[in-house]
Amino acid sequence: MWLNWLYFPPDILDDETSTDMVVREGSDVTLRCSATGSPAPNITWRREDGQQILLGNGEKVMNVEGAHFNITKVNRLHMGSYLCIATNGVPPSVSKRIMLIVHFPPMIWVPNQLVGAQEGQLMTLECLSEAYPKSINYWTRENDEIVPQGGKYEPILLDNNYKVHMKLTIHSVNTSDYGSYKCVSRNSLGDTDGSISVYAIPSGSGSNSNTGNDTKYKGKLRQNSGNNILEGNQDMLKERDLKLRSRKKNGDGTDDYEDSSSTTRKSSVLLLVVTIILTLCLNHRLPFRTLHPA
Repeated sequence: MWLNWLYFPPDILDDETSTDMVVREGSDVTLRCSATGSPAPNITWRREDGQQILLGNGEKVMNVEGAHFNITKVNRLHMGSYLCIATNGVPPSVSKRIMLIVHFPPMIWVPNQLVGAQEGQLMTLECLSEAYPKSINYWTRENDEIVPQGGKYEPILLDNNYKVHMKLTIHSVNTSDYGSYKCVSRNSLGDTDGSISVYAIPSGSGSNSNTGNDTKYKGKLRQNSGNNILEGNQDMLKERDLKLRSRKKNGDGTDDYEDSSSTTRKSSVLLLVVTIILTLCLNHRLPFRTLHPA
């Protein structure tokens, strides 16, 4: 039984272990954890939220082993709670929570810097901000005039740790709402802003440029059984015939119009007559009288 006294569970030494830390972004950080126990405990680091730990070389891991946890050039992604866990095979294991806070000045991203709207529309402007300590966020217009809350203007802030989604909804846009807007973010380390221009979209439907639809269809030339046939309507042919008659009545002898259908019809009749005569001569072999000189 006396051998049981040689083994005892781990215990974390608060005096030799890091407490909550506040650091500037870009600096180097070392988290320390010291524990006693028999046998000597192993120290493991992991994030309390279960996310992966970002190392200085860009690699991501779930756990880091060792009493010292070094972070080179800490950034906002390292911010969070870390657990120092000591185990030596003798239950229970023990842990300590250490909060790492990273301070950095505000930064703003604007998804759409140019936004159009018609009069009477509802319009929403958006900006994404990151800052820690938490920033003060608001909207301004020309001459740095702060956009008032209430009425037709509805500013909304969606806060998630050090991230803020800024929205400005404008109800029933009118001519006075067009122009430049700024989303502003400030904290103790600095301030920044992003610009958005709002322009007017004409509400009219615009002129109809498709005038070709007003042109009436009269005819087109197509190939049919080896002959050129003009497809059209009777109105077109009557119109052309009336024009020709009018010119002849007025004494205009200039024949600038050729009735292609009439010419074709005459040629066809003449060709038909010749063909009939030749056919009769060949089939009936009509006798020819030979004339002799007297």
